[in-house]
Formats: sequence, C-alpha cells, structure tokens
Amino acid sequence: MILKEIIQMIKNVAIGVIISVFIIHFIGGMATVSQESMQNTLFEGHVLWIEKISTTLDLLKRGDIITIYAPKYITYGSHTLVKRIIAVEGDHVLIKDGKVYVNGSIIKEPYIKGNYTRVENEKFNNIIISKGYLYALGDNRSRPIIDSRTMGQISLNDVTGRALVRVYPFDKIKILVGIPK
Repeated sequence: MILKEIIQMIKNVAIGVIISVFIIHFIGGMATVSQESMQNTLFEGHVLWIEKISTTLDLLKRGDIITIYAPKYITYGSHTLVKRIIAVEGDHVLIKDGKVYVNGSIIKEPYIKGNYTRVENEKFNNIIISKGYLYALGDNRSRPIIDSRTMGQISLNDVTGRALVRVYPFDKIKILVGIPK
C-alpha cells in the first residue's frame, strides 16, 4: 500500500517536472529587466512574463517588447536584452535629426524617455531590414545603449520571447501587448 503511494507520488512529481520543462522551454517563462535601456516603460528589477509562441510562429510585430539572446554583446549575467521592435523584414529604417523614420514616416513614440534618438553607428542608421531579421531599440535613447543602432539587424533566431505582462513589482502590474506603437 505504501509502496503504491510512493510510486504514484513519484509519477505525479515526474509528470509535473515534464510539464514545467515543456512550458518553460516552449510556451513561456519569466525574465528580469537588468538594464536601464527600456526606461520609462520598464526599469531594472521589473519581472516580465515572456511567451515564446509568437517567436516560433513568426507573429512578432512593430511595437512588441521582446527578449533577445545576445552573448556577443552582453558578456555577463543572462546575456539577454529587452528591446522594442521598431521595424520588421522589408521595412526601411532611418534615424535623422533625433527622429526614427520607418518607410519614410516618423514613428510616434510616446513611450521613449526624452524625445531624441541618438545615432550610435552610421552603418545601422539607414537600413532596409533583411528577411529573417528585425530592428529593435530600447526606449531610453538619451544615452548609449546596446540595440540595433549598435549591433544592427537582429536575427529572429536570437529572439527568445515576447513580453506579455509586467508581473513585478506588484503595484505596477501591466499588460505590455498592444501598448502604443
């Protein structure tokens, strides 16, 4: 009797572990913001619920906040950047006079800190986004940060998820999908 209960408990724990691994690997998980590059939308220490289905099904769009695996640019911690998609495959991006243009139009960006976007690297300042890539920037453009202005186009293979909800701090819980673009 006790042996059956122990075996059943082991089975239940194993099933729970398998389901948890599946969810974390294929469906979603948590990410902690560790940079200042997304201020004023996100701050250091904020915790995000990240879903991974959009990256697998190619459902990412302009305005989405994403996580990017970038060990070449982040050599410490989790190697993960949190950025906002500005342009997708086929779009033309131009940064000029402190403004970001996509396909010839200035994009409205009420979420950025300040009102000026710095040019960081001239070769990534006027670019057409290639197939399988996107262009992503941080919201804090008043200081040098690592984003597409410094590292160029970002491969969709390096995008690890899309932020759905800021879950911590608890008094700042907010849905992040569908925010102004």
